[in-house]
Amino acid sequence: MMASPTWNIRGQYYETCNCDFICPCLPGQLAVRPSKGSCKFAMAFEIEHGHYDGLSLDGLGFIVLGSTPDAMVKGNWSVGVIADERASNAQRGAITAIASGSAGGPMAALAPLVTSFVGVEPAAIRFDRDGRKWSVTSTNQVDMAAEGAMGMNPEATEPLHFDNTGHPAANRFALARASYSHVHALGIDWDDVSGRNNGQYAPFAWQST
Repeated sequence: MMASPTWNIRGQYYETCNCDFICPCLPGQLAVRPSKGSCKFAMAFEIEHGHYDGLSLDGLGFIVLGSTPDAMVKGNWSVGVIADERASNAQRGAITAIASGSAGGPMAALAPLVTSFVGVEPAAIRFDRDGRKWSVTSTNQVDMAAEGAMGMNPEATEPLHFDNTGHPAANRFALARASYSHVHALGIDWDDVSGRNNGQYAPFAWQST
């Protein structure tokens, strides 16, 4: 029996979805109807430091795209990965294993909900961050941006946060309003420029389990 790979990655996580702000899925424990009836999401990960069985993943990125036809807990998810085009074949394989959950770690918890893994596409991925504002782009596939949502305290310097979420990316993340989301890859398509959709972001730290 082959030993399970040992890995860890950490960096910054960014997400938008097609639900209204604030996305009802997490407080509804994935059992509620998404705002638009079905869910589409883009979860982007900027790896600052990481390794997979001794292979460095420093400085690479990936985006997990997904769609669900109904309440998320009902399953039948379609999920795919956009992997940094700078990654070698070995690094791309490592990223795919981590992002799909096949190598264990947080994404493995979602595996029972995924009916279709729709593949991996390479792309140049760019992350831009200026305080509470951020954007993630990948060539002709993903273009999304959001800004951290502030509460009522005019003295606050940090956005609102959601804690104890159980979200695979981060248990605590900042809430954000999506400025826009354009996703056209791996059979998943959506465009939003309403400024009313959900976003979130956080530092993340994952490891093999």
